Amino acid sequence: MTSFFEYTAGTTLLHRAHPLAKLLLAFSVIIAAFLTDKLYVLGALCIIILATSVSCGLFSQLKSLLSALIGLSLVMLIIQCALNRHGDVLALFITNLGLITGARAALRLWCFALPLVCCFALTRLEDLANCVVMYLHVPYTYVFTLMTAIRFVPIFSSEMKHITDVQTARGVEFDTTNPLKKLKLMMPLIVPLLVVSVRKADMIALAAQQRGFYLRQAHSCSKTYPVHLCDALLISVGCCLIIAAILI
Repeated sequence: MTSFFEYTAGTTLLHRAHPLAKLLLAFSVIIAAFLTDKLYVLGALCIIILATSVSCGLFSQLKSLLSALIGLSLVMLIIQCALNRHGDVLALFITNLGLITGARAALRLWCFALPLVCCFALTRLEDLANCVVMYLHVPYTYVFTLMTAIRFVPIFSSEMKHITDVQTARGVEFDTTNPLKKLKLMMPLIVPLLVVSVRKADMIALAAQQRGFYLRQAHSCSKTYPVHLCDALLISVGCCLIIAAILI
């Protein structure tokens, strides 16, 4: 199964853009989402993000994330409706202000998660790490730690699937619809998953140390990342989104 953090090759404008331009655009969308309280602005941002992911060929890769976001958004909506009792009662415990607050929180969740995921899916992690170190002068140790954590997500998912397949072959019913029973079955699998994770982390640390990890500097990368007109266009779009979120 392809993880939504894995790079998806393509020839679109966002694929060919500078890694930092894509990262700044993603953060611009997030900032715009938290600067506005208008539901139609948040909805428009979500539509733009989804349309962009479809045009870049990421929709099939993001299906699992979208299904998880839908469930989490519904939970947040219900919690906000239950906690916020101000305003006019619409039905049962649901008030108009609670519904608006819940919808705002759910849309902001989408505007926070999807841009960063799309940025990682459209950019090679090594290119993004090199640009952050070269242009933003972030210590390579911190960047390597973050990128390694992102790389571990599909590895953990694959290892967890392997462990569950082995347990299923032994007669354990992981396909149960009871969430409490499924959680009880999954809890014992945490120990072997942690053992595998520690082994992989130790192997990566040893390999990095043997390759001179602590000797790497900002100028150690031999690859260059020139800035083009499309990169300036993406940054301008991000700035326009922030300004529009403030003014609208």
